[in-house]
Amino acid sequence: MRTNRLPRTDRLLRAGRLRGRPMVAALVGLAVAISGCAASSSATSPSATSPSAAVPAAAGQTATRPAAEQSATPSAEQSAPQTPAGQVPDLPAPDVAIPTDPSRLARSLTTTTAQLRRAVDDWVRDGDPGKGQPPEPVALLALHQQRVYRYLVRNPKVASRTYAKLPKALAGPAKDNVTAGRNLRSLVRPISGAAKFRVQPPEPADVLLGHFRRAERKFGVEWEVLAAVMFVETKFGRVRSPSHTGAKGPMQFMPGTWAAYGMGGDIQDTRDALLAAANYLHASGAPRDYRRALYAYNHSQAYVDAVLLHARQIKQDIRNYYAYYSWQVFVVTTRGDRRLTGP
Repeated sequence: MRTNRLPRTDRLLRAGRLRGRPMVAALVGLAVAISGCAASSSATSPSATSPSAAVPAAAGQTATRPAAEQSATPSAEQSAPQTPAGQVPDLPAPDVAIPTDPSRLARSLTTTTAQLRRAVDDWVRDGDPGKGQPPEPVALLALHQQRVYRYLVRNPKVASRTYAKLPKALAGPAKDNVTAGRNLRSLVRPISGAAKFRVQPPEPADVLLGHFRRAERKFGVEWEVLAAVMFVETKFGRVRSPSHTGAKGPMQFMPGTWAAYGMGGDIQDTRDALLAAANYLHASGAPRDYRRALYAYNHSQAYVDAVLLHARQIKQDIRNYYAYYSWQVFVVTTRGDRRLTGP
């Protein structure tokens, strides 16, 4: 970590006087459910929200009765069973039981990831990621992949045995996703009572991609890092509840930080929020020192590591961006995880 003196605003942030720890809604969902993040009853605290995707729940949905998860290289494409040309593979039901045996988990993750990549290819080639939400195959396969990872995050010993049974090309990414999920889960404090979360559909994947790349051109912050931050903070804008400390918007800014880096924009506007995040990360050390910049954004090494692991996956294969985009929002409670969005 660099020792350069931070701007006065950043020093105030480190002292906790401007920006509280972001809720990392996606983290919440991932951590307690496993995939990306950790959140609380608002959008910026350690408590309970997670990955999200296709069909968000109604605004103000109350999480009171969590539905516990059931269970609960050659390239992945080459290792997985191939579907005959022209035949649509069977898609996993949203709440199908997750295997608990390492061999079956490895087969499930390998097959699902391969099918998801092909579904993403079809979506990008024949569909329009710039309009609407992911098609059903992408939404269902991404949800199943996410639920498998959430199970592995919650069960470290099973995860270790599962890695050894995965194709080499998938073992590394699987470890990254599980490690990121475990880091985020460590920041989550499960909610014990009723809590309301405001969720909404995210902007289309390619619209967000345009915003990320525009911010990268303006401030030099890699778009993959910005995407990973947004994924962890609010599941690409699905979670819109303010945090318990008052952080707001799709990138979870405290009002004081927004005043310093928001450039006169709207804290709730996705494009403005992404530009502000890139501005703040650049002022805090990016792209020269991403670890320092991300630590300024959220004072947690676990958070920093998780964001960088997700960003690495997106850099290695852009299809991972579309997969993460399609992950759902989960709430972590003391009685289990509850999914708020998706099929």
